[in-house]
Amino acid sequence: MTADPLEQLRKLCLALPETTERLSHGEPTWFVRDGKSFVMYADHHHDDRVGFWCAAPPGVQEEMVAEEPGRFFRPPYAGHRGWLGVYLDVEVEWAEIGEIVEEAYRMVAPRTLVARLDGAPTAVQE
Repeated sequence: MTADPLEQLRKLCLALPETTERLSHGEPTWFVRDGKSFVMYADHHHDDRVGFWCAAPPGVQEEMVAEEPGRFFRPPYAGHRGWLGVYLDVEVEWAEIGEIVEEAYRMVAPRTLVARLDGAPTAVQE
């Protein structure tokens, strides 16, 4: 496990366009411009495990939990909406975590911010 998974996760989240961090339900949570959360750190909501919850495309939660239940889980409170839980108290591949975080961002960010992330012109109006 990385010495401080919260700091690693924080760096990944705050590197995305117009992302902010604030506490939500007592945990560091990252939000996109309009206030929608896309990642929530979690160290006390699931059996004293360290991890995070994030938005995920339809079907991804079920697939990942079925394939690797030691690394992924259905988080309480948000699991019914398809959010994915990712354990950080196991061996972590941070490049993969970065991809998961970016996909979560894409699920909730406005099109203009996704276009900025992709390096496309931001002529799209919302």
